[in-house]
Formats: sequence, structure tokens, C-alpha cells
Amino acid sequence: MFFDEEFDVIVIGAGHAGSEAASASARLGAETALVTINLDLIGQMSCNPAIGGIAKGHIVREIDALGGIMGRVIDRTGIQFRLLNRSRGPAVQSPRAQADRALYRTEMRRVLETTPNLHLRQGTVVRLIVENKTVIGVEMEDTRRFGAKSIIVAAGTFLNGKIHTGRRNYSAGRAGEPASIDLAENLKELGFPVGRLKTGTPPRLDSRTIDWDSFEEQKPDEEPVAFSFSTEKIEQPQINCYIGYTNDTVHNSIRENINQSPLYSGAIKGVGPRYCPSIEDKVVKFADKNRHQLFLEPEGHDTNEVYLNGFSTSLPSTLQQDLLRMIKGFEEVRIVRPGYAIEYDFIDPRELQPTMETTRIKGLFLAGQINGTTGYEEAACQGLMAGVNAAFHVKHRNPVILQRDEGYIGVLVDDLIQHGVDEPYRIFTSRAEARLTLRHDNADQRLTPKGNEIGLIKDSDWERFNKKRDRIARLRNTLDNIRYKRSDVEYATVSQILGTDLGDSITLSQISQRQGINNDLIFKLLPQNIKNEISLKELNTALADSLYSGYIKKQNVADNRVNKHDRLKVPQSFKFNKISGLSHEMVERIERAKPQNFGQIRKISGITPVALSTVLVHLTASKN
Repeated sequence: MFFDEEFDVIVIGAGHAGSEAASASARLGAETALVTINLDLIGQMSCNPAIGGIAKGHIVREIDALGGIMGRVIDRTGIQFRLLNRSRGPAVQSPRAQADRALYRTEMRRVLETTPNLHLRQGTVVRLIVENKTVIGVEMEDTRRFGAKSIIVAAGTFLNGKIHTGRRNYSAGRAGEPASIDLAENLKELGFPVGRLKTGTPPRLDSRTIDWDSFEEQKPDEEPVAFSFSTEKIEQPQINCYIGYTNDTVHNSIRENINQSPLYSGAIKGVGPRYCPSIEDKVVKFADKNRHQLFLEPEGHDTNEVYLNGFSTSLPSTLQQDLLRMIKGFEEVRIVRPGYAIEYDFIDPRELQPTMETTRIKGLFLAGQINGTTGYEEAACQGLMAGVNAAFHVKHRNPVILQRDEGYIGVLVDDLIQHGVDEPYRIFTSRAEARLTLRHDNADQRLTPKGNEIGLIKDSDWERFNKKRDRIARLRNTLDNIRYKRSDVEYATVSQILGTDLGDSITLSQISQRQGINNDLIFKLLPQNIKNEISLKELNTALADSLYSGYIKKQNVADNRVNKHDRLKVPQSFKFNKISGLSHEMVERIERAKPQNFGQIRKISGITPVALSTVLVHLTASKN
């Protein structure tokens, strides 16, 4: 067959999944084409202009540790960095950064354009060319044909995308861009099982029409926590975001006009994200709440647009403005871009192998929202894994698969291919059995050796990593071997702080695990030669390892106990909704599945390890 151009790998779509996939594939030596409808919108943040968040920040750190690019790009373009859950344990702390939307897109394109072996092509793919159940190329709307040995589809919300605003709906991949209809139909013709999902976005506001004094200021961290382990300092100026709230007047007006919402009129058939509901959903499903929190997030230094996080909606645009003007501080507000909901096709991810290659067609890989996920970070990590394995497929190298205990990326991929999705999938720390060891601060210790083995870690980054690893090893040895006796000044100081006797002697590591001791004090107690060579971040990593060591041993025992009870039967009279501590979501998922035994419960999509342990305790008690 004649092709206008031939490549090793073709990536369809240049969002977060496609960008990461194309970068990885090309840097591994595969001649790669990144094909997208509009090259000016590479790395576009279609919804929230932010990267990271709970568990999502962990994933971005893992992408960086493996040699991906998302962390570096957000570090260069982030305008408000915050470490979430600072008051909680290290395992659930997670970085987040508000991005300058336009700058992020520009920087992502710059990174891709300067990547060797990567070729950007603009156009719309209408058909995959398949022979003998093997993909060999793509056909473009403009009649060009590109050949390839591996193809990655990372189409985002473009597959049969339909936008809803009030009673109006129209075909689109996102606002202002056409949907990919022909490719969506082609995937169906190839036999892939297709479903519909839905997501949404809030209105963007004109900052000049907002009374900022009416909202609570949210400052960035004084010392930003970067995403990339190679970033030494965040250089660009930071901004403030703001917090506001809806009120009863807004809620009552939404209830009065709920028939204008396509979510409640029946116009939208796709299932939306549980953890990012529209304002209509919040008002209806949480009728006892008299207000809902809003975040006012400026979209960049050189724009007046403000993203209204927390007010996702598909209500008519005129009604959106009326509702906003009922909120103090928005009395004169103007909407720059109305919010909308979008429905799109996805393919059942149980069609995938752990490599992200489809089981149905050889050489075809899928990444991102096409697999039923939601979120830039979830998409990017799939793109990275698909890009690596697509390149390795061409080069006949063994594939790369991450296990659940190696990273959140492994958890996400395993969840998708084992359980599928019945709603847009979002990563949470509770989805990981080994979450105490899968911290954001130790992602490089866990995954950079694998990234180096793959071939994505530069020599300079590998050298930096090894030096850091050696420093942490010396630090751990110091913490375990420095011991204070009653006669030591340090012993008396710590004993006085804690207000308790410490025994005949105590190590620095044991002191660090006592409540009331902060890491700054441990740093001061270290020998000067150690203090001279380590950073406080490295100390935090070593101390977190020590803090969780006992819990991890107990967790391993608990995991073994859980896995041994698969044949434990569920009595017909058993009521899951009576279990204290089991969330409404977990009850809903379990009851819908109608499990006959504990093993079936373990295989239900979305059931968290904590929920499994809770259910096991009550099932065991009911048996006795």
C-alpha cells in the first residue's frame, strides 16, 4: 500500500496523553509523528488550568521519575504552587500548581518541537488502516496516508464529542473545535465496545468585573514544591487565588430552572465524573448544604480570564450569568466563556493489555480519556506507558509494565484493564494498597532506576539521582546509629520537649517517630558534616521511610489476611449499608454488583483497600 510518509510510531491527538506518548516514543529512537487537528493547541488545558492535586501530584512525580515531561513543563509555567494536606501524613501530601494556561501550551509545544525524531503533522485522522488484525497506518481527511508499525490513539473528548449548553447541543471535540466522528465510527467498525461518558467545565470570567475584596485570598506557598526532581527553583512570579461560596439564592434559582439542565432533561446520556460534579448536581444531590465552595483561579499573568473552579455547569449561558450575579463580589461579573458539558465515546479499557496495546488489533495502543479516565495527570501517565511500549513494540524490546506496588501508574493501569469503568476514572490515594510507600517525595527512589533502564533518563539526571540516593543512604545510617544516653545534653533537650522519660538511651531515628518532634529539630541534631550535604527535603524522605516502616509491616500482614478470604460467603440477609465507616459510594458499588462471596467483592471496580478490610471484618463477624 502507498503511504505519503512512513514512521515507526504515530500518535493521534496532542493533549496530555498524546504529548507524553510522542515525547517518550521519539526519545527512545522511534521516528514518531504527532498528528493533531490544530498544532496551535498542543498541550491545551481544556478544563482546569492546573496540574497535580491529591494522588494526581503523585502521578506527575512518577511521570518525571520515569523520564516524562509533564513535571518539567508545569515547573516552568506554574503561577501558584501549593503542597496539599500539609497537616497530614507524608503519604497523602501532594503537590499542585496553577498554570499559566497559554504559557503551558507554548512550553509544551517548544519541548516537543525540539525533540529529535519527533515530527508534528496537522490534520484529522478519519480511519485506521488495518491488515490481518494488525494496524499499519492512518488515513487523513485530506486523503494523505501515513504508515506506521505502532499507532497510539489519544483522542481525548473528541470521539463523537457533543457539547451541551442548556437545551442546545452540537457536535464538537471541545469548544471551538470539531469532533472526530469518522474515527469514532471506524473504531466501532473494528469491533471495539464503545460507551459514553460526560465531563464539564465552568464559565471563565472577566477579572475586571470582579470585586476581589469580597473573596478570601489564597496565597501560594512561600517555598514552592516543584514537580520535577531536576527543578532546583521555581523562578517565575507567583499569584494569589481566591475562595468564595454560593448561597441559598443561587441554589433556589437552580432548582427552579433545573428543567433547563441537559443533565436532568435527559439530553445527556453519558455518565459524569463522581468527584467533579456540576453545580446542578451539587444542589440536587446535596440539598442539605446551603453553600458550596468556589475557587477563583486566574488563568495567567497576561490575561483577564478567571477560571471559576467548583461551578461546572451545562445550564444556558444567560442563566449562568444571572446565577453568578447572585453571589457577593460577582454583582457586575461578565462571562468570557460560558461553561458547558461534553459527551464523548470511550472504549472499554478491558480491551487493553497492561502495555496499553489493544488485545483486538496488534500494534494499536490507547491512552487517556479514550480509556475512560478523567484528568490531565491520568491521561499523561497512560500516554507515557503507551509511548514507551509502542516504541519497544517497533524495536522488539520487552514491554514495560508497572505493578500496583511500584506506583500509582501501576494502580491506575491495573484498575482499568481488570475492572473497566462505569464512570470517569480518577486516581485517589485510597485506590493503592501500598500507599504508605507510594509517596510523592520518593517517586524517584522507586522509579528512576526503571526510567534509566528504559532509556528516558539523561546522563546528568542519572548522576544527580545517584548522588541523592547515596546521601539519603548515609543519612539513614546516621539516624539509626546516633544514640543519646541520659548523660547527653541532647537527651535532656528532647526529653524536656516531649515531657517524658526516653529510657536509658534512644536513637535519632526513634526520636523522630515521637509525637511532638518536628523535622527541623531532627535536622539541628544531625552532625554538621551531614547537615552540610543534605537538604531538608532529603531528610523528610528518610524520616517518612522510618515513620511508616512499622505500618508497612502490618499492612503486608493485613493484605495477606484479606487475600485468603475469597471464599467467605455473603449471607442473603447481610446489609452493607449498615456497616459503620463504609462510604455511600462503596455501598452503592457493592450492592449493584450483588456479590456472593468476598472474592467477588475484591474484584468490584473502584473498591478501596480500606473498604475491603472493613467489609471483611463485618463479614467475618456475621459468620461467627
